[in-house]
Amino acid sequence: MACATPELITALRLTAARLDTGVRYRWTHMGACNCGHLAQTVTRLSRAEIHRIALERAGDWGEQTVDYCPQSNLPMDHVIGALLELGLELKDLRHLERLDDPEIRRALPAERRRSLDFRSRADAVLYMQTWAGLLEARLAAQGAEQSVIPSASSAA
Repeated sequence: MACATPELITALRLTAARLDTGVRYRWTHMGACNCGHLAQTVTRLSRAEIHRIALERAGDWGEQTVDYCPQSNLPMDHVIGALLELGLELKDLRHLERLDDPEIRRALPAERRRSLDFRSRADAVLYMQTWAGLLEARLAAQGAEQSVIPSASSAA
């Protein structure tokens, strides 16, 4: 799973909140799908801009991550790069598009887990909120560990 960073947690929460307000959502649109909405939050590009640059190379978000090359200078690789800078891994984007990360799904209520639909706005909102919660817990645990572990200077 992604590296827990405050910036990623904020981006996930902002994206979920925006989706929850009823903005245009369409899973088959590269700029208005699960990854497309997160990309909008992070890059501040419009859904139309993201869709346009995504079409410069074949494939959905999952396929785009397979073809990702930071040196390509393709605009879509810049979008993906911006998401990776937050602490995401390429597999996280593939999981987000299909709402299928096993750890996140296990954290969902059982009745929602079984019926989760990657094309559903409400399910995308729930998934992103749950993911942000898991990352917050991980970040808090890391902070607690760091406050307990004596530094090299205090151990001497």
